[in-house]
Amino acid sequence: MTSITLAIATSFIITFLVIPVIIKFSRKKKKMMDTPGRRKIHKKITPSLGGIAIFLGFFVSLVIWMPLDGFQDFKFILAGVSVIFVVGMRDDIIPLRPLYKLIGQLIAASMVVIFTSTGLKSFYGLFDIYELPEFVSYVLTVFTIIVITNSFNLIDGLDGLAGTIATIALSTFGIWFFLIGETLTAILALSMVGAVVAFLTFNWEPSKIFMGDTGALVIGFMFSVLAINFIDANYNLPVESPFRFKASITTAICIIIIPLFDTLRIFILRLSKRQSPFTPDKNHMHHALMRLGLTHSQTALSLGALNVGYIVLAIACSELGDALLLPLILILSIILSLTLDFLIIRKLNRS
Repeated sequence: MTSITLAIATSFIITFLVIPVIIKFSRKKKKMMDTPGRRKIHKKITPSLGGIAIFLGFFVSLVIWMPLDGFQDFKFILAGVSVIFVVGMRDDIIPLRPLYKLIGQLIAASMVVIFTSTGLKSFYGLFDIYELPEFVSYVLTVFTIIVITNSFNLIDGLDGLAGTIATIALSTFGIWFFLIGETLTAILALSMVGAVVAFLTFNWEPSKIFMGDTGALVIGFMFSVLAINFIDANYNLPVESPFRFKASITTAICIIIIPLFDTLRIFILRLSKRQSPFTPDKNHMHHALMRLGLTHSQTALSLGALNVGYIVLAIACSELGDALLLPLILILSIILSLTLDFLIIRKLNRS
């Protein structure tokens, strides 16, 4: 417990101290700034390299407080995170072509899948599927890592939102891993929490700095690795464990529901308009809530509360299997999406 507390404190302090330096440097050099545009909500030029501070706080904290044997266990995960960090930072400084970003993500994901035990090895009875062939497991895990990594990047669209969602999800993973005795994985998750909370103090409305792709991709990558390890670790718990979920896949989805649901929703909306699902627009959930009159802070808190609600629902329904809980979550999400669209249409008609 002491090492976890110190890891959180260290990552917080380092990130908190580094961010003002990045802000000052960016403004002085007038580089690496995010300029307002048609698809962007912010109104002023803002430094966009907050992800560097998040990564430094996270990484240095792990170097100091992660036991040596634990560092050996997680070295390829940290190597993958480092690759993602370099890709994100390069894209923030000099935009990369999407293909090059994808190649970087494939390299990082492949390192984790090939050299660690991280992997989706089974569906645990969902769709009546159990153990997966090794090749299918590798491909599915790499695909899942890339989807989750980029889905988190897509919600980083207004002050405080990405940091709020990251704090909730990473804290949930970290606390759960601690409760089941996986202290090293808990340190991995909660070190990132300390860094993200420090970043949030500068990113809350009005924001002084953005995390950029550097931070969003790194956090999204951590989401994916922790979610996959959560599913596997949950399955390996004794049946009588109070921390075991029968619906491990659906519970993992609920913990990171906001980026996943928003990405699925936005892709369906674009395809329904016969557009490419990768065409940028302002139809994300946070855009929709702001069209209803909510501020940045209110939107971030609303989506954060929704995320917590899904987690509580998953815990309350922990005795249900994935075959029951997953459709329930899907139906609930569709109802919420349609309700949001209805409220927007009603407001537009009134105005």
